[in-house]
Amino acid sequence: MQLSARNIIDGKVSDVELGAVMAKVKIEVSKPGIITALVSKEAIEDLNVKKGDDISAIIKSTEIIIAKK
Repeated sequence: MQLSARNIIDGKVSDVELGAVMAKVKIEVSKPGIITALVSKEAIEDLNVKKGDDISAIIKSTEIIIAKK
């Protein structure tokens, strides 16, 4: 996968909380420790993100985008 974003942090999903529309994904990384991303529930379901998955947090501007490998 090639991206223009340069702020990519690899980690492991430590928790997924699904709401009616949005989902909260906690990503365990070496530093700073945990990154929390708020993404659409649809994106979580499309990527089949679950606790324990290896994942990347892609930080662009004021948003965090997640990518599943």
